[in-house]
Amino acid sequence: MLNVERRGLKTPLAGLALAAAMLATSCSSGTPSTEPLAGGADSSSSGPSAAPATPTIKISPAEGGAAVRPDKKVVVTAAGGALEEVTVESGGQQLEGDFDARRTKWVSTVPMKPSSTYTVSVRAVDGTTASSTFTTLKPKLELAVADVTPSIKGEKVGVGAPIIVTFNQQVANKAGVEKALEVQAEKPVPGAWRWINDSTVIYRTAKLWPAHQKVTFTARIKGVQGGKDMYGVKDLTKVIRIGAAQIATVDTRKHKMIVKRDGKIVQTMLISAGKADTREYTTTSGIHLAMGKANPERMISPGRKKGDPGYYDLMIGHAVRFSNSGEYVHALNNVWAQGRQNVSHGCVNARPDQAKWFYDQVQRGDVITITGTTRELEWNNGWGFWQMPFKQWKKGSAIKA
Repeated sequence: MLNVERRGLKTPLAGLALAAAMLATSCSSGTPSTEPLAGGADSSSSGPSAAPATPTIKISPAEGGAAVRPDKKVVVTAAGGALEEVTVESGGQQLEGDFDARRTKWVSTVPMKPSSTYTVSVRAVDGTTASSTFTTLKPKLELAVADVTPSIKGEKVGVGAPIIVTFNQQVANKAGVEKALEVQAEKPVPGAWRWINDSTVIYRTAKLWPAHQKVTFTARIKGVQGGKDMYGVKDLTKVIRIGAAQIATVDTRKHKMIVKRDGKIVQTMLISAGKADTREYTTTSGIHLAMGKANPERMISPGRKKGDPGYYDLMIGHAVRFSNSGEYVHALNNVWAQGRQNVSHGCVNARPDQAKWFYDQVQRGDVITITGTTRELEWNNGWGFWQMPFKQWKKGSAIKA
């Protein structure tokens, strides 16, 4: 028997009767009734099924956008569904991007090209489509790579070679631009960039490059902001080929130069170095790199005019440059001094046939290490970059660890 407490209960009689009937039904046992409900509805029916919702697709930048910043992200989202395909295209080139884990969002991963029209085409899994067309801004200043050294086609360079990148503009956003510079080597070693002014940045490895390999430099600066109203307009890729490990060691006290290739001695040369009666005529000691060569090279005494003591204006054969202070390994037929004493104006001269051999073999970026003098090579004298400890070199990067 069901007991119902009625304290303070004010229910009409009809309501009590209906409640009693419901309670009785809920306590009854046996086979459930199959009688149709009032109105003729079948109690086993769940009613008509709802149609699947159409996903809502949103695209940013929106249709008709103009002067869109090239470094702005293109974002496509789908509410109530999943994305099957997103294509962002300009001039036949597709913009890279990634979906999230649920494929409800797509975001571009690289900057866009300035002064370009982009078309976004979207298709959801259920077949729903959407599109958008917008235009990126035209920068007041266009940033581009003006020069990469060394990168002469077909040239092989030495294991000490730097990568010197010069831009056509003064870069204010150095960190942003530096992040867009990539160096990939077949035999990778750690390295770092150092800015030496607002338009030039240099890459140097911590240790010498492993010999006989290919290094690929890429500047992915398209759409990267270099400064106010300045954006990169074009990516650039250069292949640099590292040749044999050629190391020349000059001992100015022993008046001797030894050349090794891949660890083996291939030439021993008697030389004469700077006479060192002035700083100007003292050969610099340190780790030099071969910077270039000429045959012949015109050499003029710095800071002197014709008629002054010590003035000279000479054409010298088979000259290999290794500093910006006028130092070369070159040919000179003064065999009486070579191997015996230092009498030059600061250069390293050798017997003409041996100087020609060195000239023919040398690669830009080959290491020329000189010892025995009182004048130290400055790190920024020519390609004297190896004079700076790598720990200090890294501090010239705009990207802080």
